[in-house]
Amino acid sequence: MTHHTQTRDQDTTATPLAFPVARQCPYHPPSAYTELQDRSGLRQVRLWDGQVAWLVTRYADFRAVLKDRRFSADTRHPNFPNPNPGMQIARGKYRAFVSMDEPEHNRHRRMLTAEFSRKRIETLRPCIQTIIDELVTDLLAGPRPVDFMRCVALPFPSQVICLMLGVPYEAHDFFQERAAVLVSTTSTLEEAALASHELIDVYLSDLIDQKIAQPQDDIISRLVVGPLAHDDLDKGELLAMTRLLLVAGHETTANTITLSILTLLRHPEQLAALRENPSLLPQAVSELLRYLDPTQGGRRRVASEDVMIGGQWIRAGEAVVALNHVADRDAAQFPDPHRFDIHRAPSYHLAFGDGIHQCLGQVLAQVEIEMALATVLRRIPSLRLAVPLEELEFLDERVVYGMRAMPITW
Repeated sequence: MTHHTQTRDQDTTATPLAFPVARQCPYHPPSAYTELQDRSGLRQVRLWDGQVAWLVTRYADFRAVLKDRRFSADTRHPNFPNPNPGMQIARGKYRAFVSMDEPEHNRHRRMLTAEFSRKRIETLRPCIQTIIDELVTDLLAGPRPVDFMRCVALPFPSQVICLMLGVPYEAHDFFQERAAVLVSTTSTLEEAALASHELIDVYLSDLIDQKIAQPQDDIISRLVVGPLAHDDLDKGELLAMTRLLLVAGHETTANTITLSILTLLRHPEQLAALRENPSLLPQAVSELLRYLDPTQGGRRRVASEDVMIGGQWIRAGEAVVALNHVADRDAAQFPDPHRFDIHRAPSYHLAFGDGIHQCLGQVLAQVEIEMALATVLRRIPSLRLAVPLEELEFLDERVVYGMRAMPITW
């Protein structure tokens, strides 16, 4: 497919499109976004709070925005396009490094780089394998049918990140419920404020105080009193960092694992190939991340000066929403992009973003997805859906896409 270069056309001057657009098919982004790639690639949209932003849908344009320092991630900017009330409140009061520009971003992120490095994650593999094995053992010992999301996909990354951070897993229902409010586009400002207060101001604040009094071998302890501790890092910044790692550490991975199992069940010939040749798994995970990417809220930025993207001027102060899950379906980069194919030649997908804000936890996420799929496919060879496909309920109203439940049997 050839993309046409232009300075401005009908798409970019049209009445702003209400964002987000509902999906017509649960397995693909809305056609309104993918069709835009063939025309202007950019269009103005109206967000939940009435703000107007530029929507970026093409692969090349997405990377251009994410790599250009003239696009700011700083949520303090009055025109910053927050994805929903929950994130506006949580990020407004507690700004983590994903909401910072250089040099502030690098100073904060650098504290955690070693904790999420490939070397560090590889040392955790035995612990991660034990967690997924125990969850699958419990699943197999229980009644059928069972909700895979509730029994495996959600508790797995939750237990892993709790172990790494030093958060008691017994509190998982509490923080998962609050996190769900914060990522929902239907939560009111009042609901989001209460969830943010209970999770951050009360629970995480008390937890940090406990770590200061009785540090242990975990990331939070190392941040507050250990080798990662900085005199210039105040409690608010610690709370922001902890909230980011806790919420981001389970929601996206859990939904990717569930959607991956569903996708493989919908493509039995590729599932069979994967079972026959497990060495295909890393390549399959890369394709699953490209094909599924649940972070449908996009990457948010504000132009700090006039910048041309894809032939369109984005003026200083204008907001941008760059859609990674749509850019990964760009035919200019991925031939036949709506086809799932574990044999697809490896290519650079955008599920983890790009530029200086590329996902800190991407190695952990890839390892978790790979280990979850390998274990489930090996130990439950007759795994199948317990309900017809059309009865599955998808969560289109969240900035993180997924399913409400996935009943399975074997």
